[in-house]
Amino acid sequence: SAQPFSLGQNYPQPFYQITTIPYDLSEPSKVQLSVYSTSGQKIETLVSEFQRSGHYEVTWDARSLVAGTYLYKLETEKFSETKKALLVK
Repeated sequence: SAQPFSLGQNYPQPFYQITTIPYDLSEPSKVQLSVYSTSGQKIETLVSEFQRSGHYEVTWDARSLVAGTYLYKLETEKFSETKKALLVK
């Protein structure tokens, strides 16, 4: 049976410049994966497209950002989840 929708913890965590964000889609879906500051400002959209069901891993290059805590959020028609990523310099 298919895995449920899920958003995994980025790795490595904490990360220095580049991190990987894994997620699973249990059915085809329009997907938005975005990164936000802790104040809620959208910093970057990593994925914004229709995707088939399956396992995905997205690389986020945060070299241009200051060290700190960031939030990444996965949204589909039926699912939404947010996790924290810690950027160290």
